[in-house]
Amino acid sequence: MDKRKENSTNSINEAYWNNNCGIAFTLSLIGGRWKINILSYLLNEKILRYSELRNRLVGISERMLISQLKELEKDGLVNRIVHQQVPPKVEYELTERGLSLQPLLDLMDKWGEDNLGDK
Repeated sequence: MDKRKENSTNSINEAYWNNNCGIAFTLSLIGGRWKINILSYLLNEKILRYSELRNRLVGISERMLISQLKELEKDGLVNRIVHQQVPPKVEYELTERGLSLQPLLDLMDKWGEDNLGDK
């Protein structure tokens, strides 16, 4: 979670760009180290349990995974499905809004593959 003051220059600038620039808004939803990976796994596998996501995201902490999933859910990109059973079973899937990112993520993947050797 971001702990900056709402009236700080950084917060004001961020809010302005997120409200007035499509690229900035998109990056505010999917940016960061883990969100793209979470979205990609869910695009490819449709529904994943929490433990399956955790096992695929090598190096992510429990706290970070929970945080990223909550943000994706809050932003309307991911659905959290809780099955009432013992032990509890929690699964995640993309919403329609999340699924609409597929062409963008495919283009990003292609661009990355095409330019990977150029670094």
